[in-house]
Amino acid sequence: MRPDRRLDWLDNLRIALTVLVVVHHAAQPYGPDDWWYVEGQPRTPGLATLSAVDGAFFMSLFFFVSAAFVPSSYHRRGGWRFLKSRLVRLGIPVVVGALTIVPGLMYTYYVHYRGYPPLSFPRYFRDVYLGLAEKPAGWTGPSWPDLQFGHLWFIQNLLAYTVLYVICSRAGRLLRRHRRDEPVRGERPAPGHGALLWLTTAITAATFLIRLKYPLDKWIPVLDFLQVEPARVPQYAAFFTLGVLAHRHHWLERFDARIGWVWLGVGLAAVASLFATGADSSWFAPGGFNGPAFAWAAYDSALCVSLCVGLLTLFRETVTSTSRFSKELAADSYGVYILHVPLVVTVQKYLAGRDLSAIGAWATSSVLATGTAFALAAGLRRLPGVRRVL
Repeated sequence: MRPDRRLDWLDNLRIALTVLVVVHHAAQPYGPDDWWYVEGQPRTPGLATLSAVDGAFFMSLFFFVSAAFVPSSYHRRGGWRFLKSRLVRLGIPVVVGALTIVPGLMYTYYVHYRGYPPLSFPRYFRDVYLGLAEKPAGWTGPSWPDLQFGHLWFIQNLLAYTVLYVICSRAGRLLRRHRRDEPVRGERPAPGHGALLWLTTAITAATFLIRLKYPLDKWIPVLDFLQVEPARVPQYAAFFTLGVLAHRHHWLERFDARIGWVWLGVGLAAVASLFATGADSSWFAPGGFNGPAFAWAAYDSALCVSLCVGLLTLFRETVTSTSRFSKELAADSYGVYILHVPLVVTVQKYLAGRDLSAIGAWATSSVLATGTAFALAAGLRRLPGVRRVL
């Protein structure tokens, strides 16, 4: 992608991914066996499988799309101005969200599901969320203290990767100054089938090795601040790096669509096979030194690469139109990501006990939360000073 050119289809893909994030979180209490802010709801295996498919690729693709915009912004603004803008755009939502959105969600969970004596929110925030009191007996987790970053982990990690990009870029510039006699390398060819197979193999190997110690859904604090799921780091780091390379070598424009259609077909076939077997199949395991863990690492990685490549091709070739409305949705999508979880949980709590099926509750939550989140983000962006952040 050239620095002076905005690719409308990439904005359209970003809108679709944002909607998928809302839909994914709307399915949490109705399908997968993961921890969520709402418990005791009807479940269906289909939504568990949908959640597994989403988890395999959509955040990796988010990292790719985000990284594709990083180099042009960095070179246009310069190092310090770029970092300052990223700290405002990414750092402020993380800090504000960790002090408002996430404790609000965790307090609601504490009140409804933990079974401890009632606490006021200020006392909960001090004693339980910040962990300034002793851990209560029989604490049910998911961690102690309740302090966490929830869905804002992505923004945290994106900020960390962006800082690493700036450091590597500056280091590379210094090395080039000391090696002036080396020839300047031109654009690299866009990846073909062979390169994509090697990428899949490398991600599979790294994923399997990391999941020997850190299975899926195991989160750790890095430097007591960064919330990381190591089991997916190979995918996220690889696709952030690929996003940077795609900008540098203009792969977004030069990638052969025929290759992309093949990989999209492979991805869709893999999705169909997972729905046929079910995400809870004994063939798969979230981690450990065993055959099912390797099978899931390989399947997970292949699904990630194929759907990321396939969807990039699909949107570049077919979803290219733009309008005033789509530009508004693209501009609001970042705000939607930050704001959507409280809206999703509110709708889910409202629907609890209303005799809806799992599919019905999921569909209702998806539609209501998506529409409300986009409307709220659009309104907030028009407040003085908020546009710089959202």
